[in-house]
Amino acid sequence: MLELMSRTIYEDRLEVLYNRPLTNESLPNDFEIKGGIWHVDEDGWLIGENRECSAAMVLSKAEYFGDILVEFDAATVLPATRDINVTFHGSWNEEKNSRDIAYVFGIEGWWKGYVGFERSPDYRFVANTKLFDFTPGKQYHVAVGNISNDLFIFVNGVLALEIRDPAPIDINKYGRIGFEAFCTRVKYRNIKVKRIESEYSKPGYIPEF
Repeated sequence: MLELMSRTIYEDRLEVLYNRPLTNESLPNDFEIKGGIWHVDEDGWLIGENRECSAAMVLSKAEYFGDILVEFDAATVLPATRDINVTFHGSWNEEKNSRDIAYVFGIEGWWKGYVGFERSPDYRFVANTKLFDFTPGKQYHVAVGNISNDLFIFVNGVLALEIRDPAPIDINKYGRIGFEAFCTRVKYRNIKVKRIESEYSKPGYIPEF
């Protein structure tokens, strides 16, 4: 169960849109490699390496529209210490060979170790916090998603950030998801995409005295 300010998401009730263990054989069927070096190891980890300050990523061939939840396990691969990043409701600019319209959530990113969010490609809408205590090399379970224009990231079941986008991406037009390696070495596993259904709960207080 994931608790937002005015919504509750019951994960076991969600329609699963993608849930397939990756191998080096299945990777090119499901994802396009857009920069960096990517492979799947014997334990099923999708490992990405990139020494450049650029969004080298694997980008899904399928598109997932509407309110979605993207879940995965992730860790940096030591000695790398930063930037676990996922893109959703995304697209790719072939001419510029770069990420285009997309939501991007990250852990230990933005050069100074934030958990945060940005909307590509203009980056006029950014939100982040340094309140998350990150440990390089430690495995985390991450869930990111949106309900209409409410965007959120959970780490190990705890809400790390919730933000409302006043000018949201058209979630019925842009639907690719991606996993990034931004000047780091990272690994991802147990990738799932789910259609979100949630229950509304009106925020309010019960008097305490």
